[in-house]
Amino acid sequence: MTFKRVSGILLHPSSLPGHYGIGDIGPQAYRFVDFLADSACNLWQVLPLGPTGYGDSPYQCFSAFAGNPYLISPDELIGDGLLTPEDLHDKPAFDETRVDFGNFIPWKLSLLGKAYDRFVANSEAGLREDLSTFRASNAAWLDDFALFMSIKEAYGGGCWDGWPAALRKRDPQALAEARKTYAESIARYVFYQFLFYRQWRNLHTYANQRGVKIVGDIPIFVAYDSADVWSHPDLFYLDEAGKPTVVAGVPPDFFSATGQMWGNPLYKWDVHKASGYAWWLERMRATLNLVDYVRLDHFRGFAGYWEIPAGNDTAEFGRWVPGPGADLFDALMADLESHLGTKELPIIAEDLGVITDDVVALRERYNLPGMKILQFGFTSPSDPFLPHNYVNNCVAYTGTHDNNTARGWYEAAPEQEREFALKYLGVDGSHFAWDLIRAVWSSTAVFSVAPMQDFLNLGGEARMNFPSRLGGNWEWRMKDSDLNDTLLAKIRELNYLYSR
Repeated sequence: MTFKRVSGILLHPSSLPGHYGIGDIGPQAYRFVDFLADSACNLWQVLPLGPTGYGDSPYQCFSAFAGNPYLISPDELIGDGLLTPEDLHDKPAFDETRVDFGNFIPWKLSLLGKAYDRFVANSEAGLREDLSTFRASNAAWLDDFALFMSIKEAYGGGCWDGWPAALRKRDPQALAEARKTYAESIARYVFYQFLFYRQWRNLHTYANQRGVKIVGDIPIFVAYDSADVWSHPDLFYLDEAGKPTVVAGVPPDFFSATGQMWGNPLYKWDVHKASGYAWWLERMRATLNLVDYVRLDHFRGFAGYWEIPAGNDTAEFGRWVPGPGADLFDALMADLESHLGTKELPIIAEDLGVITDDVVALRERYNLPGMKILQFGFTSPSDPFLPHNYVNNCVAYTGTHDNNTARGWYEAAPEQEREFALKYLGVDGSHFAWDLIRAVWSSTAVFSVAPMQDFLNLGGEARMNFPSRLGGNWEWRMKDSDLNDTLLAKIRELNYLYSR
């Protein structure tokens, strides 16, 4: 794909500053867009925007289509007349540097409930009409999602495999009764999605007007406890009880002797193919309604993926299975050309890890840029993650949400790698985060991106995610004072110097 040489910042909306326990898509998001535009950055890369559950990971969501209601802005709701300033008077004393999900979620849901009650009691005709239009145009996924969340709520929030058999197996009579029983709850969940989509699309439009494109994210697999698996069991390898028979992961490698057990259910690609990949086409269209580019997570899994029999404790015992390959991407290209008029896939291929020739061939067939992580490069001059080895058609990062921060990496790296990094960069390590940023910005990579934490020169305490750690992830937030004129000028100069 033909990309323009530009730069950007990786920051999930939950990490934005603010007073409501979590970053949201209100005034501070618009301020961040202004910061990007004024510093001559043209990209804002976010993580998946879906509704998070256990573990708070945006890569394990209750839906591949829905938005995260926790990101809805209370300030915007006040502006719409759906909340009043008095509704916020019971706000807990939140830590403004970290998201405390256990403390924040009950308060936010209570606040959204107040907005829904006010909408039902007294809302403008125009808002009701907008909601009706939204519900009709998104019915393909929204109806099942709202029903799924309502049943989940009624049964204490547990996974759908613990529901009564008739609901687990989607017995038509049981579903009809549930729609009547939970009608109010269903309407509420639909309303939350309406609010999210409305606020996000307004923000997205503003970003584009300021010359900022948004890079979204599609995880290859979906969570087992999701509306997607519950409502489309035929698309996944499940047994008669609805349990996965095989699950996703990666085999043992240099980094893990037992591999990584992800546990996501695997797709029945033959069933997807028979439908013309209808679910995937709908998923891609829905995502591109919210963003401009898509980072396609675990791209190698579309060429071939590691299949692990369910019930194994580790990922050691599995097998490689061919993915859908070009068949899926041809369908995506044809669909996007039909709906968006584009003949190119606006996709960044997350091609990290052990990449085989078939993965490279698939990526190159569609001219998709791959990813380069500079933190991975300090092993030898021949390392493909070093800038002098980059091809033009790639997206270069100092690190991603799964890495330590640049400074954190430097402080914890093996001595040999640290010494090589200093020699390679020609620096003394006193400004290591900025040294990495400069190396990425000066490279031939068409896109250069760094996490906000690296621009702020933060250490390992600001890391967003530890892939092997349960709990304590996705919590970091920036401070209000971090978006200042000094930093803006420094980034702008970097973009000027390297024609980004």
